[in-house]
Amino acid sequence: MVYNQYHKGKYLVAWHPKSSTENERHSVVIRKGNIEILVKQIAGALAKRIVNYLEVGDKVDQTEEMGFIKFGSRVDLLLPVGTKINVELNQVVQGGVTVIATL
Repeated sequence: MVYNQYHKGKYLVAWHPKSSTENERHSVVIRKGNIEILVKQIAGALAKRIVNYLEVGDKVDQTEEMGFIKFGSRVDLLLPVGTKINVELNQVVQGGVTVIATL
C-alpha cells in the first residue's frame, strides 16, 4: 500500500452524488507493479465512523480486511482502464468472497 489518508468531511447520504468527494472518507492506494487501485471508504449520514487498519508500506493480500465503516455506508473502488469487471450494476457483493474485477 502506497497511500493512506483520512479526509474530514460532511455526512451526506451515501447515494448522494457528492458524497464521494465531500463526505468523511478514508482513501487508500494499493500498488502491484505498475498497477494502482484506489479504494475509498465513505461515511454516510448514519455511519459517521470509519476504521482503517492499513499503514503505508503494508503488504495487502486479496480477501484481507482493510477496515470497516461502523453502521455501513459505501466503498468506491477505482480500477485501471481496461480492467475486466465481473459484477453487474446493483449486484449485491460480499467482501472477501465476490470477485469484483480481474486485472
